Amino acid sequence: MIKSPVRAGFAALLRDIKTRIQAAQTRAVFAANAELIRLYWDIGRLINDRQQREGWGAAVIPRLARDLRNELPEEKGFSERNIGRMIAFYRAYPRPSDFLPQAVAKLPALPGASQASESAMAAGSLLWEIPWGHHALLMDKLAETATRFWYMQQTLANGWSRNVLLAMIQSQAHRRQGKAVTNFERLLPSPQSDLARQALKDPYIFDFLTMEEPFHERELETNLLRQLEKFLLELGQGFAFVGRQLHLDVGESDFYIDLLFYHLKLRCFVVIDLKKGQFKPEYAGKMNFYLSAVDDKLRHDADNPSIGLILCQDRNQIVAEYTLRGTNKPIGISEYELTRALPASFRSALPTVEEIEAELSPPAPESPEESRSRRKTLSPKRTRRIGKKLRPRK
Repeated sequence: MIKSPVRAGFAALLRDIKTRIQAAQTRAVFAANAELIRLYWDIGRLINDRQQREGWGAAVIPRLARDLRNELPEEKGFSERNIGRMIAFYRAYPRPSDFLPQAVAKLPALPGASQASESAMAAGSLLWEIPWGHHALLMDKLAETATRFWYMQQTLANGWSRNVLLAMIQSQAHRRQGKAVTNFERLLPSPQSDLARQALKDPYIFDFLTMEEPFHERELETNLLRQLEKFLLELGQGFAFVGRQLHLDVGESDFYIDLLFYHLKLRCFVVIDLKKGQFKPEYAGKMNFYLSAVDDKLRHDADNPSIGLILCQDRNQIVAEYTLRGTNKPIGISEYELTRALPASFRSALPTVEEIEAELSPPAPESPEESRSRRKTLSPKRTRRIGKKLRPRK
């Protein structure tokens, strides 16, 4: 049956209208958030200026919260605590122009931050694009403005929720970004080398895994893939999982890559080799071989050269740098950290959950019979007799 041109055209029109409606709804959400942040900033400015001019103290805040609640009962977000945050928000960022690209470029550079990422932090004013809950978290947890800017930019780029943002702050992601030992500057053209360096961290925090010694590298690999979503989150934006123990047939011999990813921003394959214990120079030779094979057998003409990441539990900086001087493939070397399981001897000495709950639970109420029996047992006469028996003789 041949489709009617009218029906086919109608379906295309419907799809187009639906796409435009969804795009407009998304823009409306972002616009509403921007207006809310501007409102909170402006309220903070008004209160702060009046406090400075009139000499008002903090006592004005609970009164404002109470009166606003009475005057605008349907409006949310004007509690005493939140109004205090609005004032702190204005005081933290008194000049919104600080969030324009040219102003961001003047901020002190963060460890491992590239000039490209610094200048790309804001399009317009970055301040208005971050949800209020994220702003409250940044103000509570971080003192340095430049560090907050970094997390704002990463929140927008990666779509971090508030919980993810908190996890990244707690793991000090801003100090780990771009800190791997690499040879990218020597082997990759600019700006690819800078982007590749920023894509790697040191160390990687796999605190979502609990491994009991001794464990094997294959066990680590299996457990990481069981928590693939958290693993990808720690790797960072752009990593797409391709496969594990990927087979390579080279010279009629079989070889297997631990983990293979494709980085959507770098447009290249990323080979990850998991190693237990201390980094050894021979690991780089093996990675060099893997990258040559991947470039030859998997890489397409539009792809950039593949890069390798060797993850080990410990790494001597000088040994790693010396090792990479002689390699001709782009390789990074980073450490990883795990949550270690308690030894069995320790676990057996710890109380169980049931024992802890029993210890913390209030005692069960006495029955009337038990209460009468206890009072009889501890009556004043009986207590005096017991005391006389226990009193030492002179």
